[in-house]
Amino acid sequence: MKFFLIYLLIVNAAGFLLMLADKQKAKKNLWRIPESTLMTVALIGGSIGSLIGMYTVRHKTKHLKFTIGIPAILILQIALAVCLLMR
Repeated sequence: MKFFLIYLLIVNAAGFLLMLADKQKAKKNLWRIPESTLMTVALIGGSIGSLIGMYTVRHKTKHLKFTIGIPAILILQIALAVCLLMR
């Protein structure tokens, strides 16, 4: 369980930092982080960090793929965690 919590901490920090980095790159018209990478990080457990990063730096907040997708991923992850813990 300890390693899983460390994993979640790392992947959520990565989600937050990727949103921050992509926002900075967008401002400077530099090479961008692919949307598929941002969504994959959310899917593998970084949805909280991605969501916080998204709204902290106001990045991807006009894209339905992100404003609906990342909260939906988070809800599914919470439901999965509840189901696993109830067993």
